[in-house]
Amino acid sequence: MKSESNLSILLQSMEPEIDAEEYIFCSSAVCVQKSAASDVWAVITEAEGKTFILKKKNADENEIPYESVFKKITLNVYSSLTAVGLTAAVASALASYGISANVVAGYYHDHIFVQSEKSASAVKCLKELAASEASVSAAKQ
Repeated sequence: MKSESNLSILLQSMEPEIDAEEYIFCSSAVCVQKSAASDVWAVITEAEGKTFILKKKNADENEIPYESVFKKITLNVYSSLTAVGLTAAVASALASYGISANVVAGYYHDHIFVQSEKSASAVKCLKELAASEASVSAAKQ
């Protein structure tokens, strides 16, 4: 699959999709010991230690402490890892709605973790951003 790097095309084509699961972030030895490796969605290594993203139900079942609950929104466009501006545009749009954006980029897609209770508003915001970019692009033609 060919990845896209044109920001206008990325924004118009992002098709945000919300995952039905809820996720948590944790960073502790308890998280590592109690969580099955197969249930960890991502691991981020930082100087202070590792951050794990896992399903909330796994955390609850294993009594893993966490602070906040998130929904994962996947942008269903094959974004290039060298594309410029997608994260900034998405984060800025969500910020205008008062929604924090915790972005994790994979090889094929960008994933935005937002507070669970704001997830529907986040998807609405992202769809509005896509439609707005499509209108601007059409006006230029």
